[in-house]
Amino acid sequence: MDFFAPIVDDPYDFGRIAAANALSDVYAMGGEPLTALNIAAFPIGKLPIEVLSEILRGSQDVVHRAGALVVGGHTVTDDEVKFGLAVTGRVHPDRILTNAAAAPGDVLVLTKPLGVGILATAGKNGKLSTAHLAAMIDSMTTLNDVASRVAVDLGVRCATDVTGFGLLGHLSHIARASGVTARLDPRAIPLLSGTREAWDAGARTGGAERNLDFVAGLVEWGSATEFERAFLLDPQTSGGVLAAVPPAALADYLSRVPGAVAVGAIVDHGAPGIVLA
Repeated sequence: MDFFAPIVDDPYDFGRIAAANALSDVYAMGGEPLTALNIAAFPIGKLPIEVLSEILRGSQDVVHRAGALVVGGHTVTDDEVKFGLAVTGRVHPDRILTNAAAAPGDVLVLTKPLGVGILATAGKNGKLSTAHLAAMIDSMTTLNDVASRVAVDLGVRCATDVTGFGLLGHLSHIARASGVTARLDPRAIPLLSGTREAWDAGARTGGAERNLDFVAGLVEWGSATEFERAFLLDPQTSGGVLAAVPPAALADYLSRVPGAVAVGAIVDHGAPGIVLA
């Protein structure tokens, strides 16, 4: 289950983003989504009911694209719009993707660019171009179905999606659960267009500060710049998959998953942690 307040102004796009974000939790475990329940909070009488209709329409379009069905839901009256889904899926127990299965030698692969938190903050301040907004929405409404399915097909067993804890936060889950060290190259990380410009213009997120606290003591920062730290901690909405791919499967995974980029590796380095190269 996942729901949140609007990250964009257009209600149809908000519904699509919320659905893709909720479905991502099933894909992150190698699962196939089956059903979804709408979860909505709406200020009845303060906004036209058509706004809620458009949110639901956007969500349904993405759920259907995932091959699942919307089977109901629940709405409450609230002062602020919030929306999301409770999703049910299935996966064979021998094919589950987990954050506890990384091994030294695995290559870390990221399937979507970062920058959503920074760009969304710029958008809320009226400082995001139409082109950069469109690129952000396109990324957030892209399902992680291919990234998940190919991982399972190739025998990958370790993956997570990248959402509110940022790349470092979700990578720290892998490091802790698998008992490994992850070496990450910030220069290899793909970014959404406009991310650097938005950050240079002052876009900052409170979520990044909380994520820094979350990984404190686990990260060796090396020579990472202030901007690199910012996008590595940037909270994502409907981010991509971060997979620990065995070397023998790497070429196939990169060729079959659009946007997939190798960004680091699991190394034999002692205590669980993250080292920035």
